[in-house]
Amino acid sequence: MRTDLKSALAAAQTYRGAAQAALAERLAARPIDREQRAAHGFAWVATMVAALEAVLDWLDAGQGANPLDAKIATLAFAEGIGQLVGGLPMGQNEIFRPADLGISGAARTLADTCADLLDADHAETRAGVAAALADGQWPSETLYDADLDAIRAQYRRFTDAAILPHAHGWHLANALIPDATVAAMAELGTFGVCIPEEYGGLGLGKLVMCIVTEELSRGWIGAGSLGTRSEIAGELIAMGGTDAQKAEWLPKIANGEVLPTAVFTEPDVGSDLGSLQTRARRNGDHWEIDGAKTWITHASRSDLMTLLARTLPDAKGYAGLSMLLVPKPRGTDATPFPAAGMSGSEIAVLGYRGMREYALQFDAMTVPADALLGGEEGQGFKQLMRTFEGARIQTAARAVGVARRALELGLDYALNRRQFGRAIVRFPRVADKLSMSLVDFVTARELSYAAARAKDGGKRCDIEAGMAKLLGARAAWSNADAALQIHGGNGYALEYEISRILCDARILNIFEGAAEIQAQVIARGMVAGRN
Repeated sequence: MRTDLKSALAAAQTYRGAAQAALAERLAARPIDREQRAAHGFAWVATMVAALEAVLDWLDAGQGANPLDAKIATLAFAEGIGQLVGGLPMGQNEIFRPADLGISGAARTLADTCADLLDADHAETRAGVAAALADGQWPSETLYDADLDAIRAQYRRFTDAAILPHAHGWHLANALIPDATVAAMAELGTFGVCIPEEYGGLGLGKLVMCIVTEELSRGWIGAGSLGTRSEIAGELIAMGGTDAQKAEWLPKIANGEVLPTAVFTEPDVGSDLGSLQTRARRNGDHWEIDGAKTWITHASRSDLMTLLARTLPDAKGYAGLSMLLVPKPRGTDATPFPAAGMSGSEIAVLGYRGMREYALQFDAMTVPADALLGGEEGQGFKQLMRTFEGARIQTAARAVGVARRALELGLDYALNRRQFGRAIVRFPRVADKLSMSLVDFVTARELSYAAARAKDGGKRCDIEAGMAKLLGARAAWSNADAALQIHGGNGYALEYEISRILCDARILNIFEGAAEIQAQVIARGMVAGRN
């Protein structure tokens, strides 16, 4: 089948080229904001083809050692190409079709080339995948590196023992991840994975970060996301900080002594960072901050804020923004924000708990004179942009972990729930949900790994990172929804873990750049030639 899949991939790549050319022609005459449906549809086309490339690389790496892999790849190609020619879901009620970009002819050619794949009845393959899952078989996950596989095994054991048994209770209580659990994560090296060894980190790459994040997020997205704060802060400081700032903060972040938080978003601003209004002004030997921020994760218990503020009021847009490293005392339940000049209120949320969300206000909060990242004003936006690739790859890994946990819960329920005298896993519609959830999980996982490898290779990978996040978020939501459907009415009950997974999955399509932003980045970048 691999030869057939290679031919199918070549045809899909040709189709992607036709879509890219059609979009470039449109954008030569009209701005991208007036062609969003076409542009974002192309981004989804490119993402799907990249995912198929990643799946085929994964299949080839296994060399047939696990027979389940070929079935997964076949279903991934059948579904992926079926969506390319028939309609790609950009959202629940937004389906991109070839006619939206004027490439119906190219779609027919793709369909004709892949007719054997598209016309086949894959019911038996889906049933075989579901039966394998029911028997405890999983597709290959080895990375063909003993150290990487050992890291995965270590974090899986930790998650099974320290996260999974407690996560749902923490969620229902809206509790912070316990300090003891945070300390155990720090001891494993979680917060210093990518921080250079000279500053106390592990000095490893984004692929390791993906493995760690995926396994922790399988237990609870809050656990996987705790490392995101350290990832963003660590990369900001390592890439843009002064020698003194690196020496001061990186070792403490790596060992978990300092828990950072990212303070970027403002009310009514969202993704339009050029419109940020929070001000920081020099006043003698310190800075003073005034303004408001919102959707700040883990703001109370954190020790360090990486805060984006306008320090050059006369400079327009991004040019006036600077990044500040703002130390703060940890809050408590009784006094969440003890720092003078800073206050906040918790934002109640459906899911994504364990760190809590806050709206913050600053009223002449005093910040040390050496807080300016890199010691240079007006560089904040550029500094932040350099971290987005890593943050979005990590978010894709969080999504992969959530997608796997949803599948595990759906499978467990289907094996144990009996209706009409048999386990519901034996009903084809239930089995189909499980098999395609596995396909989506593997596809998203391999695309996230591909993005991580690109980043580790030193290349610019904003497009790859955006694709990984785009597809990963869709897989997490789709798997959570399917698993809840398998649970039936019980899935809607708070006592069942899947109710939490559904709430957690939904945020993945929004934070670290909403799906629409990812699609815009992908389309603009590829048409500009950054592919």
